[in-house]
Amino acid sequence: MNSRPLTVLSAAVAGVMALAVGPAGAQVIAPPPPQGAVPPATPLPPADAADWRTVSPDNLLVIDTTKGRILVELEPRVAPQSVERIRTLTNRGFYDGLKFHRVIRGFMAQTGDPLGTGAGSSDLPDVPGEFSFRRGRNPDFAIVPNASTSGVRGILGSLPIQTQPDAQMFVTADMKVDAGGLFCPGVAGMARSADPNSANSQFYLMTGANPNLNGTYTTFGRVVSGLDVVKALNAGADASDGAVANPDVMTKAQLASAMPEAQRPVVKVLLPTSPAFAQRYEATRNRLGLNFGICDVETPSIVTGG
Repeated sequence: MNSRPLTVLSAAVAGVMALAVGPAGAQVIAPPPPQGAVPPATPLPPADAADWRTVSPDNLLVIDTTKGRILVELEPRVAPQSVERIRTLTNRGFYDGLKFHRVIRGFMAQTGDPLGTGAGSSDLPDVPGEFSFRRGRNPDFAIVPNASTSGVRGILGSLPIQTQPDAQMFVTADMKVDAGGLFCPGVAGMARSADPNSANSQFYLMTGANPNLNGTYTTFGRVVSGLDVVKALNAGADASDGAVANPDVMTKAQLASAMPEAQRPVVKVLLPTSPAFAQRYEATRNRLGLNFGICDVETPSIVTGG
């Protein structure tokens, strides 16, 4: 069992240009807050039925907590080994009763440690870092224009990613391009120590954006329902790096495919390639102006059953 604390980079949550120290001793600079007042969102018309896709039950992680239910869409195209590890441990019942032992407001909530200290793991071998992947011509990928000053950013399924443009596919042997997940609110990541290949059982759910993690930690999915629950989890003090004195717990974690059909939730996610999705991110971009970025793009979902 790995005795080193498994963590994600600390992030200052108050004050402009405040510094924190990550697991490898790197300084992390907190981004400045958006400037100026942001106008309220304007209600948009509902999307058509054809604009939605149903999340596969094999890729739907159902986490019941002491604060409510969280639904995470797993993304095996981005991190196949990490997703397989989460599935394996979930099917074992490994996560049932484990604490959200480290929670930092506006950053993330971390769990998956049987010791509840940040130093525990499963009996399985560590999982190598999956910080990038090869993207093909995915039918559920759409570029979000003006979401970055450099590179191409968009949504793959429900996950925000940065990628090379499709034109590069014509000069690669596998007709694919490099891409990587982005740590926006709701994104699920694998916790690790300073060793990039030390992920095992611990993971975290983002409640804020943190670009310092991009390219150095594994993204494996995104919360599609229950982000409000993640944000409501008991948090730790900044002085203790988020260690929680009275932590909430995962009372039960299971894949939707392992639940009786009459009891499983069904999640539909708005296709990023749909006109309704484009209408929504364009409205957000117009509302936020120069402050607009990929992490401002939400992926609407509808949950039924369960």
